[in-house]
Amino acid sequence: MSRERAHLTASRAALRAMREDVQALDIRDVTANWVNAAVLEAQIEDRIKALADLSHTPLFFGRLDYLHEVGADRAEGAHGERFYIGRRHVHDADGDPMVIDWRAPVSQPFYRASRKDPQDVGLRRRFGYTGGELTAYEDEHLTDVTEREQVSALLQAEIERPRVGPMRDIVATIQPEQDEIVRSGLGGTVCVQGGPGTGKTAVGLHRVAYLLYAHRERLARTGTLVIGPNRSFLHYIEQVLPALGELEVKQATVDDLVAHVEVRGTDEAATAVVKGDARMAEVLRRAVRSHVTMPAEALMVVRGSRRWRIPAYELEEIVQELLDRDIRYGAARDALPQRVAHAVLVRMEQAGEAPDDRVQDAVARNAAVKALVKAVWPPVDPAKLVLRLLSDADFLAAHAEGLLTADEQKSLLWAKPPRSVRSAKWSAADAVLIDEVMDLVSRTHSLGHVVLDEAQDLSPMQYRAVGRRCSTGSATVLGDLAQGTTPWATSGWAEALRHLGKPDAVVEELTAGFRVPREVIAYASRLLPHMSPGLAPVRSVREAPGSLEIRPRPVDALDAGVVEACVASLTREGSIGLIAADARVPALAGALEAAGLPCLAPGEETTAESRLTLVPASLAKGLEYDYVVLDEPSAVVDGEPDERTGLRRLYVALTRAVSGLTIVHAAPLPAQLA
Repeated sequence: MSRERAHLTASRAALRAMREDVQALDIRDVTANWVNAAVLEAQIEDRIKALADLSHTPLFFGRLDYLHEVGADRAEGAHGERFYIGRRHVHDADGDPMVIDWRAPVSQPFYRASRKDPQDVGLRRRFGYTGGELTAYEDEHLTDVTEREQVSALLQAEIERPRVGPMRDIVATIQPEQDEIVRSGLGGTVCVQGGPGTGKTAVGLHRVAYLLYAHRERLARTGTLVIGPNRSFLHYIEQVLPALGELEVKQATVDDLVAHVEVRGTDEAATAVVKGDARMAEVLRRAVRSHVTMPAEALMVVRGSRRWRIPAYELEEIVQELLDRDIRYGAARDALPQRVAHAVLVRMEQAGEAPDDRVQDAVARNAAVKALVKAVWPPVDPAKLVLRLLSDADFLAAHAEGLLTADEQKSLLWAKPPRSVRSAKWSAADAVLIDEVMDLVSRTHSLGHVVLDEAQDLSPMQYRAVGRRCSTGSATVLGDLAQGTTPWATSGWAEALRHLGKPDAVVEELTAGFRVPREVIAYASRLLPHMSPGLAPVRSVREAPGSLEIRPRPVDALDAGVVEACVASLTREGSIGLIAADARVPALAGALEAAGLPCLAPGEETTAESRLTLVPASLAKGLEYDYVVLDEPSAVVDGEPDERTGLRRLYVALTRAVSGLTIVHAAPLPAQLA
């Protein structure tokens, strides 16, 4: 143990020296101008941040003793048989590695080696820490066939470690099936179907970290993005990648991506379903193309003393050719004056002139040509087009014919059309429609890689909005069909991936649960046959006797029973989440305040002093707490528009606990839990 502690001390000193070396860089005479200097200075600042030694984050969590010497190409320049595996690379003054990045090829056997396939590893050692200090280690002799296979106590302890604060990385506990997904290549899109506690969110975030390590230069140019369901969720996961040294990954919700107008309104569920339907894409495409009109008259272009005439039929052929190419509306509009100018140049050449490109550009800017373009291919304002579509019944009917029924069209129309784009009370679904039109007019910028979490809740039109952001890149799609709680939730990944524009994506399923105790997940899985038949229940690897408690209470003592359960949970170590139907939250907030129990809102960071969070059921998805108190399950179900959605919402609420779940109820429990 003393030797391992000494290596930890030396590694921390080496990391500190690496950081000091960067801080000491003098770039005053290196750059040619102030722009380059600013860029280089920002890069140095990022490097300094990435080399920070976080006291609560161990520099290494494992060790591999290889049977034979590993080649330099596999070990980032390292030679020898023993490698310490950690969250980042650390080298000494001579450049020899003291800690190997967990993403390096030489680190892979730490996650995948077994007695059946030791991968040339004789010993795998795991380290245990308390408050940043190395306090224990555990060895696996992978070549010893006589040694009995055992579950790692340190691995189990790390998984069960109390959760105070934001989500943390899982580099010390990645399992073989998770590691395969994490290390999958950049070229393909991967869809991960995983039930509660299978680590799909962590897998997606760690895949980003791995891809940035393996393809840093490419992704530095093209960019990466993590998309989550809401701000609370993004706040919860925002520290995972920085802890791994990755500071440049952006985070957003789908609403952030399409925030072209201020969202101040809401839709009825039936209306939102129609607006989110993929058929709306064709309705919008027709509406955009309807702005193009065929030329009715010949064009006369005057240059000096000469007049050049392009007949109407030839102009019509040019316009029709651009329509047939089906390129972006804006790109075609930009191409039209050049096509017309080219027709003029052909006539000039036939008359014996020798015009060049400058003449063609001048003709394209001719007033007569500009007037033609404005009349034939006018500019389209996306927000104004959607406003007209939702306000003008005849305009909508003309472009929705054969796509939407009369009732569906009627549901889209505003009862009182707004006067302008600015005064309109746009809904979130309207913003997605506007984003679709913007892409029809001008291509959306594509990123190198996008992670889409809680994807099961997106509508087809939202999938299209995300797909536009990775049309030339790849994606990691994460979700659980059983947790789909929106009226437009996807019923299958094949359909969702088609809307995303990634029909060839590989679908991986995680069925081993590491977060939710076996007793809790088995209880929640009673709902699966009634809401998502065909989905395999999660097989939890963790037994926790006594982790599930059900407390019936009289109606008039329900709030007091909930407070009592929260008080009992606060005697244990870790975070506590009180989850309740949205309509019950104000009453419970009052009961907690009366009892002198301060509580946080979802997204606010838990601390050692403030560990209780009051969570509306609608915001519970993706969050986790050591102990969960669930208030009135039947109210969670009744708070949704239909029973199936209500059961899925309840399934989410039941599976947020890492160590224990207490259910407090006055009304009878849903029959599906019997």
